[in-house]
Amino acid sequence: MTTNLLRTKIAGGEFFLAPGLHDMMAAVIAREVGFDVVYGSGYWLTASCHGLPDAGIATYTQMLERMTTLKRVVGPAALIADADTGYGGLLNVHHTVQGYEHAGVAAIQLEDQEFPKRCGHMAGKRVIALEDMVQKIRVACAARREPGGMLIIARTDAIAVEGFDAALRRAEAYAAAGADILFVEAPTDEAQMRRICALTDKPMMANMSDGGKTPILPAKELEEIGYAGAIFPAATALAANAAVERMLKHIKEHGTSASADIPLYDFQHFGAIIGFDEVYEFERRWLRDP
Repeated sequence: MTTNLLRTKIAGGEFFLAPGLHDMMAAVIAREVGFDVVYGSGYWLTASCHGLPDAGIATYTQMLERMTTLKRVVGPAALIADADTGYGGLLNVHHTVQGYEHAGVAAIQLEDQEFPKRCGHMAGKRVIALEDMVQKIRVACAARREPGGMLIIARTDAIAVEGFDAALRRAEAYAAAGADILFVEAPTDEAQMRRICALTDKPMMANMSDGGKTPILPAKELEEIGYAGAIFPAATALAANAAVERMLKHIKEHGTSASADIPLYDFQHFGAIIGFDEVYEFERRWLRDP
């Protein structure tokens, strides 16, 4: 059985930070920076690959391909993968868990929204019955081929739909059903975050979604509140989008990309970390000199 780095971190009480990676260029740079836990967001991977909203439009097949590629690019880093609702009923959940497990995912995140779902910080969410989600979690836990391997993250979106206390009851039920990590989505203040973390001994994951409903807090404060780790699903995508917009406006206004005020990632260095050094070495070894 392959060692699960994320499981090891949680068992050792080590707080994890997982930046969201919206595309494979961000994944390459995260690998270069040295992150050993990363997050694959359904919202941002769907937006970057298909130009579509996170509203249950992307399919299991599409997201499995995206997560498989992301895992290959980040290498040994532990990948937390958003799997939305499991893409359907119980049989779909079973196949989703096994597909993500085969892809090398360290933790799969399943949520209790009705299908089609939507981003956890957007309006109009609906949740399935508590008992139905409990059964999904049981199926997900049983579907794993390697017990003690991939972690099951149970997310509830019930705060916005049924209220805060109902969301806590759901989290308790999901813990009892076997979820390894609990994710109570979109608390609106620190007091709610503290109540969430006091609920159970199961690890809690914080969602630091820039622009969302939850306050963005530093890692030390999140750890003190009681969280085991945090994901930052929107940060790289929003930063990249701001940089792209700034450059596009500059080109449109000035007719050039040259600007002392707009930082650019070093082209030669990116070529090296994306793999061109290996390409050149291969050619030196195998191609005849013309």
